[in-house]
Amino acid sequence: MRKTKNEELERLSIGEYKKASKLPVVIVLDNVRSTHNVGSVFRTADAFRIERIILCGITATPPQRDIYKTALGATESVDWVYRESTADAVGELKGEGYRVIAVEQADESICLEDFMPDPSGRLALIFGHEVAGVQEEVMALVDGCIEIPQAGTKHSLNISVTAGIVLWEIYGKLSKK
Repeated sequence: MRKTKNEELERLSIGEYKKASKLPVVIVLDNVRSTHNVGSVFRTADAFRIERIILCGITATPPQRDIYKTALGATESVDWVYRESTADAVGELKGEGYRVIAVEQADESICLEDFMPDPSGRLALIFGHEVAGVQEEVMALVDGCIEIPQAGTKHSLNISVTAGIVLWEIYGKLSKK
């Protein structure tokens, strides 16, 4: 066995990526405080060819050195916008026909493995602040909530890890159309 060389991976150029079809998924970052987490989510969004990211509230936006450090160029390939209010962003997304789902531990959450996105629909996933999670105001607006089952002593995963797990699962389900 040998490692695959970069030139063998047939990566898209940024221009090709911009023109390529995208998974009909939008990521919403609700007051994510860590620039490293923001950069990591950009990189994961690029990997799964997500439609765009909406950065809300205190979430840092490019250009920012620490975002660039973890995004490794994904801020150039993945479309993004900033909205001061996550609630307003949710309203916009619903107006555009997205099903808006929070990724949070909640009384009516659905286990990630049981969640089935509509293969012909549009999906927005909200990831919240590292400590406080998705704002209660925003939780009142969402169409549903999914959570990753956990069996350890901690009650949460880092947002960058959570985004990777959730997007991998959604990608797998939507790619089987």
